[in-house]
Amino acid sequence: MAYAEAIAALADPTRRSVFETLRAGPRSVGDLAAGLPVSRPAVSQHLRVLKDAGLVRERREGTRNFYSVDGDGLADLREYFEGFWDEALAAFKAAAESEGGDEDEPDDG
Repeated sequence: MAYAEAIAALADPTRRSVFETLRAGPRSVGDLAAGLPVSRPAVSQHLRVLKDAGLVRERREGTRNFYSVDGDGLADLREYFEGFWDEALAAFKAAAESEGGDEDEPDDG
């Protein structure tokens, strides 16, 4: 249930904003904090939660840490949501087929 931790991590609006910013590419904590109404320590805490949830990766360059979206964690989350789509399509197909079966009967009107 790796997806459950990812969903919980993205439930926080600030955390979701940090994650969405990383879509554009790797960023340092300072770069992320500059675009948000929260402190650098707060951004670091949000990044730690995202990292623990498997949604971001950390890369160290000298004294700076850069964060980016973790494609593996994102794939787990995507797989979870695609399961809903598969179920919805199967239900739609079943409903269409059951309604379509009535078309073979002659019209009384």
